Amino acid sequence: MRVRRETVEHPFGTMKARMGATHFLTKTLPKVAAEMALSVLAYNLTRVMNTVGTKPLMAAIVA
Repeated sequence: MRVRRETVEHPFGTMKARMGATHFLTKTLPKVAAEMALSVLAYNLTRVMNTVGTKPLMAAIVA
């Protein structure tokens, strides 16, 4: 359980630290879900850019 908690907590800690996502700015579940989805998308795109690089990512998006 400890290993799992550490694995799951890392992305949320990164989102809070880098993106300033300390709390949700919207109310109601659908709006909060959309806000969370955008935060996760931004986090994942940042990870892809750091791993693959921006030129291969843009080539994959355009193609």
